Amino acid sequence: MSENLVIIPTYNEKENIRNITKAVFDRIDTHILIVDDNSPDGTGKIADELSENEYKGRLFVLHREKKEGLGKAYVSGFKWALAREYRHIFEMDADFSHNPDYLPLFLEKIKDYDLVIGSRYVKGGGVQNWPFFRMLISKGGSLYSRTILGIPIRDLTGGFKCFRRVVLESIDLDNLLLSGFGFQIEMNYRTYKKGFRVFELPIIFTDRILGKSKMSQKIFFEALLMVIKLRLRVKETPISLPPAGSSASDKPR
Repeated sequence: MSENLVIIPTYNEKENIRNITKAVFDRIDTHILIVDDNSPDGTGKIADELSENEYKGRLFVLHREKKEGLGKAYVSGFKWALAREYRHIFEMDADFSHNPDYLPLFLEKIKDYDLVIGSRYVKGGGVQNWPFFRMLISKGGSLYSRTILGIPIRDLTGGFKCFRRVVLESIDLDNLLLSGFGFQIEMNYRTYKKGFRVFELPIIFTDRILGKSKMSQKIFFEALLMVIKLRLRVKETPISLPPAGSSASDKPR
């Protein structure tokens, strides 16, 4: 039983699913959970085949009835993870925009932090193959959200992360306000407001080569409007944390 779980949500990722699972397994000792939203292109079927053959006992598939947004897919994955004895739970895209080469670095940093965020907007981080306008709305969105929420995290919208299980156990996953793109902002905000230790690991984000992006300007701007609601309604109480590097806080229950 691995103590690590990489959650990869999928919707029409048949071009990437085989390669991304192999790449993750090649980098770290982990299990993978594919959360598929009933992909019409057969991604879920391919994932089942991988689970039953090449990666039996290491790759698992959670099938959802329909596409309901990134947030709900991840919440389903988090609950699946917390029902088992995983200590470190990753979020990661299927399209290689999140480079699997960074995974060992996440595991090094999570020894001393409670949430490690793959950050495009700290020194050493960056983005490749993005048009100027997309870069502008992404960096502007993080700046706007950081200002409204009053927290120092520079990349609030990125989706390449590693949580210690204690973080997910402390958040009421059934009562999150935001789904879709805003889900990432809310999870970062709630984690920080509870007093957990957050580290931004610089990464280079590369836009997808195969498949179609699920992101749209409409989703993005709707998320930014919801940030104000998040600021007004979420009042988290910091929890008592053990010293950095201690494993006591994420001991499986």
